[in-house]
Amino acid sequence: MTFAHVVCKHLNPLYHLIQIFPPIPHLLLPIYSPTHLTNRSHYSSLPSENLETVNKLVSIFSHQQPSSLVSTTELAAFGSKLTTDVVETTLKSFKSWETALRFFNWASTQTGYRHNCYTYNAMASILSGARQNAALKALYIDLVNSRCYVSPGALGFYVRCLGGLGMVNEANELFDQVKKLGCVPNDYSYNKLLEAIAKSGSVELMTVRMSEMRDNGWKPDKYTLTMVLQCYFMAGKYERALEVFQRIDELGWVDSYVFTIAVISLTKGGEVDKAIYLINKMDDFKISLNEKTFYVLIHGFVKEGKVEYSLSLLKKMQSLGFVPVISLYAVLIEGLCKRGEFTKALQLHSEMNEMGICPDLNLLQTLISSLADEREMICLLKEAKKHFNKKSMTTLHNAALSSLVKSGSIDKAYHLLRAMMKDDVGDDIKIDGCFGIQNFVPLDASSFGIVIDGLCQKGKLDPWIKHYTLLVKKLSTIGRVAEACSFLEMMIQEGFVPDMIAYSAAIDGWLRMGEVDYAWKMFKDISASGRCPDVVAYNTVINGLCKAKRLSEAQDVYDQMVQKRLIPSVVTYNLLIDAYCKNDDIDQAIGFFSMMAEKQRDPNVVTYTTLIDGLCNDGRSDEALLIWNKMVRQGKGCSPNKIAFMALIHGLCKCRKPDAALIYFEEMEEKHMQPDTYIYVTLIEAFLSVSNAPMALWILRKMIQNERVPNVLDKNCITLREAVRKLMDDALTSLEIETLIADNVLPIHLLQTGGP
Repeated sequence: MTFAHVVCKHLNPLYHLIQIFPPIPHLLLPIYSPTHLTNRSHYSSLPSENLETVNKLVSIFSHQQPSSLVSTTELAAFGSKLTTDVVETTLKSFKSWETALRFFNWASTQTGYRHNCYTYNAMASILSGARQNAALKALYIDLVNSRCYVSPGALGFYVRCLGGLGMVNEANELFDQVKKLGCVPNDYSYNKLLEAIAKSGSVELMTVRMSEMRDNGWKPDKYTLTMVLQCYFMAGKYERALEVFQRIDELGWVDSYVFTIAVISLTKGGEVDKAIYLINKMDDFKISLNEKTFYVLIHGFVKEGKVEYSLSLLKKMQSLGFVPVISLYAVLIEGLCKRGEFTKALQLHSEMNEMGICPDLNLLQTLISSLADEREMICLLKEAKKHFNKKSMTTLHNAALSSLVKSGSIDKAYHLLRAMMKDDVGDDIKIDGCFGIQNFVPLDASSFGIVIDGLCQKGKLDPWIKHYTLLVKKLSTIGRVAEACSFLEMMIQEGFVPDMIAYSAAIDGWLRMGEVDYAWKMFKDISASGRCPDVVAYNTVINGLCKAKRLSEAQDVYDQMVQKRLIPSVVTYNLLIDAYCKNDDIDQAIGFFSMMAEKQRDPNVVTYTTLIDGLCNDGRSDEALLIWNKMVRQGKGCSPNKIAFMALIHGLCKCRKPDAALIYFEEMEEKHMQPDTYIYVTLIEAFLSVSNAPMALWILRKMIQNERVPNVLDKNCITLREAVRKLMDDALTSLEIETLIADNVLPIHLLQTGGP
């Protein structure tokens, strides 16, 4: 039975839906017979000597460094042996798109050799597979400029490569350019272009190209109409899309692929009632959906609130022999929980267990978080204990705590918390029977935070919750430092002496809030009370004072620390060195660096990087290089990292030593570290400042090649624009800049004037 028969039944909703639609433009829906699309496949039957050439070229380009290729004597001998078949076969043999492109560009420069459309297509296929949009665009420009003959099949192939990356404008431009060069597109060429357009949803462009296709004598077939269908769906024109679907049905061309496009597009577009109507008529079309389509539909229907229909699809899917995976159950259970249908959610969970599918952590967390009945929670927690480790069990118990607090059962949440830590609370605590937990569940800050929030809302914050340090940390982290301090005071009044970890957490909380004076007073009060703060507490205070630029007080804290015979840590020295460097007191920073050796504290990469940056900012680049060499010699896990390299390069450039900076820039690349954009810009600026425009241009080329050009909103963009302007004005570099512009290599936003 055809779709037309289905929709013509009396009072059929879809029939009335289609009847009121405006007619489809005639050019989009002519009735034609299907045509068989063909595409020329390019095969090479290479003689043995050519295969040997291919193997050697692959070996050379795969193992030689790019900079050494030009001067390789062995490579030069192969230029005369190149044919398009050899090049195409060689390209397909590389594992890296970069190596393939390097070989392609090298072949382009060989005397007596020219690429043809098939070598261009081989390279395009590689770049498309690697999703290299910029390189693929540059390649198509090169193809057009080469003016080589392009067959209709080759045109369709290249258009498909562009369309696969969403480069619809480029596909259209290439299509028109190649036509101007004499190529006469065939049905395959047009269909591949229509395929690219369909993915963009440009109905207007689709109409133009369909008209052009018809005028050139090519008849749209099943494939063509499928692309029109997809285009309307992508554009959100669902009524027009359904008209196209009806025409495809009248021609007897509806298959699983066409049907899947329709129902998935309708579902994703929120037109779920129309999708449901089609799915219910699926048997009339003698079509069955595949497993992936069921998954997409169920997810889409749940998202639109059609959970009941999603459950019926699940049954349909199972009747066809498909076994649902956990992710499908998860989305259905989550949908049921959001609707408050907890009984059905639990039934689905039981079905999972019967099928031997073990729920994952996220699924159980969703279920437990949604339930208000503690008995059902306990059943799920007991079941989970068989499958999950202690950390995961903590997560699930926290979900139960959240659910109880959310439902107003704060006392039950409080008792569950105490049951979780019952190994530590003693025998005097009475736990609700339903929360008896046989094994200790480790607590985390969230455990306390959930219950504390609930108890605070109810005005019943109990100061005798054990693991008080975590409580203080939690309160301090969420900005409730005053409550944390009150809790510590209550402990002292009751005869409990908090440890330094709790005090450090409270001090850090004040500092996070910018209350340096409160933190400083608390620290001094602790010291005056006879308590001895540990190194962590001292570091916490020193860090806060340094950030507040109160360096003399930070120095006093350090001196006090040493007087009490505490050995400052590497972190201590790093904090002070960084603070003095930022305060332009580099000699004081060097003094602390020297003290590290006296205290037998090995500097780490952070220490060295901070000092190098400070020395360069002070114009002392020679000393910075001495520190760098000291870091390299130290070894022992102190190898320079990316941040260290960039600090040195940036510093040397600020000191007008770009040649020295370039050495470390190249060393970074050798170590496969990719510098950030600002490093390229800094180097370009530095070379221009010493009147070395050619080197500045070389860095600019590397920046473009490595795709590190700042976008228009990047603060480095304005600086780089000014540098490009200087390169355009310089007699040594102006011609090459013009070439970069003509070849569309230099991004257009670098040629604009003014701000972003």
